[in-house]
Amino acid sequence: MDGAVLPGVVLLGFMFLMLACGVWVALSLLSVGLIGMFVFTNSPAGPLLATAIWGSSNLWSLASLPMFIWMGEILFRSRLSDDMFEGLVPWMTRLPGRLLHVNIIGCGIFAAVSGSSAATAATIGKMSIPELKRRGYSERAILGSLAGSATLGLLIPPSIILIVYGIATDQSIARLFVAGVLPGVLLVAMFMGYVIIRALIRPQEIPPLKEDYTWRHRLNSLKRLGPVVCLIGGVIGSIYSGIASPTDAAAVGVFLSLILAYASGDLTKATFVDGLMSATRTSCMIAFILAGAAFLTMAMGFTGIPAGLARWIASFDLSPYALLAVLTVFFIVMGCFLDGISVVVLTTSVIQPMITAAGIDPVWFGVFIVLVVEMAQITPPVGFNLFVLQGLSSRDILYIAKSAVPFFLILCLAVVLITVFPGIVTYLPEHM
Repeated sequence: MDGAVLPGVVLLGFMFLMLACGVWVALSLLSVGLIGMFVFTNSPAGPLLATAIWGSSNLWSLASLPMFIWMGEILFRSRLSDDMFEGLVPWMTRLPGRLLHVNIIGCGIFAAVSGSSAATAATIGKMSIPELKRRGYSERAILGSLAGSATLGLLIPPSIILIVYGIATDQSIARLFVAGVLPGVLLVAMFMGYVIIRALIRPQEIPPLKEDYTWRHRLNSLKRLGPVVCLIGGVIGSIYSGIASPTDAAAVGVFLSLILAYASGDLTKATFVDGLMSATRTSCMIAFILAGAAFLTMAMGFTGIPAGLARWIASFDLSPYALLAVLTVFFIVMGCFLDGISVVVLTTSVIQPMITAAGIDPVWFGVFIVLVVEMAQITPPVGFNLFVLQGLSSRDILYIAKSAVPFFLILCLAVVLITVFPGIVTYLPEHM
């Protein structure tokens, strides 16, 4: 065993002990970094701590994070999300599964303007759960489709986790955003395919159609979808066309969100302040975690632990596929106890040397991590989507988790597909 492995295991054990005791993730990261510096190196911990925190905070690319979060908060408090739901209904009634597809498409659309899995679950869930239950849909089907589809908020740009990963690994956020498009579309298609198959096998779960929507109704419904589509076009289109960087596009998104919320009559002083404060709290939490992760990464570099762990794992002579299989299990287990952002920042300093040594594309690996973290969002005990849906439905966590099992398996299949066919992820970044 490499000499750096034992110190790594000790520090990892100490970190899990602190997390189990309820210590903030950011403070746990800082503490482990300080202990590693004091015990295993002779380097000056204080100046390095100040340098790491300042360096992780003084990044222009980081400015996109609070603005994308604020954009999601504005939409969460406006009727635009309700309009989006109602605008989708007439288009889904002829598909097997009918309005369950509204959950999937709605989550996909909101993910493109939110970037947060929990915000997507809360926004779509608060509209669809009471409405679909009133129409007689199976509660298990409703909650399962919501839990699975809300994970799209982590993958479809602008993804907050992809921003965090890009900052932590010094990768282009624009390339990461582009890389997430085709996998996101693939997941939407796979989720809808499963709902169609399930509806054909269990037709009793789908109530009979009560409304008869004509093409006139469908065309009129586009008026409700228009504002959200324009917002997506303004944000995502400006990035893909090269007109704006992700940071500039985030500012465009906030501006358009405020305009649309004002035009709909939902932008009041109270909603503005609530959205701003909520976005500030979330952004500060993430920035604090990133600062702790930056110092831990620097500390681990001085101790030589990541390189030692990479050499140790390399000694097993694992193929890239075997390495990815091991990492998949590792990330799922980590995700059962930590939120997705914490998983990414905790593991980057250790995992990145292994990925580089194995010749794996770091942009592809970013999408891979997001897909695996998506699985953890719907697995107990710390599946954040499960907590959100529990609050909306009053069902226990295990009931919702069982409902989400098919979507968990679909995510597993998606990981297999992008591993066997990496072009699903890399094609657009290579041709942008």
